[in-house]
Amino acid sequence: MGIGGISIWQLLIILVIVVLLFGTKKLRNMGGDLGAAVRNFKGAMKDGEEEQNKTADKDSVTEDKKPPVIEGQAKVQQNNDKQG
Repeated sequence: MGIGGISIWQLLIILVIVVLLFGTKKLRNMGGDLGAAVRNFKGAMKDGEEEQNKTADKDSVTEDKKPPVIEGQAKVQQNNDKQG
């Protein structure tokens, strides 16, 4: 029993053919390139999250400084604006 209907022997044959076609050095280089790409992607994701958190912290600080609006006061202000 293998993965998705492919037996273990078929997977080994495919692996041998790939090694013969590309060679171990080329495969090692491709693996290293792939690993570097994954690390760079994870680093960029982490940087994006940190930047987003900094922006969210800034927004929460400015919102805290605004005076609270009471609904009754807002309606009175709207009525005064309409009248005068």
